[in-house]
Amino acid sequence: MILISVILPAWNEAARIGAMIVRTRRHLATVTAAFEILVVDDGSADGTAEAAEAARAAAPELHVVRLQSNQGKGEALRRGFAASRGRYVVFLDADMDLPPEQIGRLLESLRAEGADAVIGSKWHPRSQVDYPWHRRVVSLVYFTLTRILFGLPVRDTQTGIKIFRREALARAMPRMLVKAYAYDLELLVIIHHFGSRIAEAPVILEHTGKYPRITGRSMLQAGWDTLAVFYRLHVLRYYDEAAA
Repeated sequence: MILISVILPAWNEAARIGAMIVRTRRHLATVTAAFEILVVDDGSADGTAEAAEAARAAAPELHVVRLQSNQGKGEALRRGFAASRGRYVVFLDADMDLPPEQIGRLLESLRAEGADAVIGSKWHPRSQVDYPWHRRVVSLVYFTLTRILFGLPVRDTQTGIKIFRREALARAMPRMLVKAYAYDLELLVIIHHFGSRIAEAPVILEHTGKYPRITGRSMLQAGWDTLAVFYRLHVLRYYDEAAA
């Protein structure tokens, strides 16, 4: 049985995906022999899928899932999970800002805490974060908003490294509706709503200079998606049906 599945959602990452696969595989081999890596190409236009396929000769545990058009990180993660088999499932951004060598520590935290999910947090006091100041401001504002609206027991929902017990994801995924900006938030809201335990762990985040500019449109979409999650949770009680 596969112990760990690592899902790498990738959009226009042809220049980095090969190195990311190599580093991830090298680290996982020190954790367990039973692992798989799934690269989900989210409709890239730069040959990301082909670059990932080229790495398969040296990484037989690799699977490449292709989306024909760009559908958003949330949909890429959903498709990756559907194709995965691991007892523990890791979501990890493919841009190398978050070194894959952290996966083993997150797995240890999951087991030690008896948690259903452990999320990497930029705001953890032991985190080592090289992050642009304007991103820190946006992150803090969003954290404050989500804490008020949802009362989640975490300080960060958006950092792109998380590990889950498969059962927690399998229970939450059928209720997911968001495909882009607030996907991480909705997933954690559902898991928390079902009574599963979420813990935080420190992360190392290394700024590689790839952060795109945060546009007004993207901020409005993130805000709209967040309010939609709040409406489904507290007004429609949409998530209650699966919790029953």
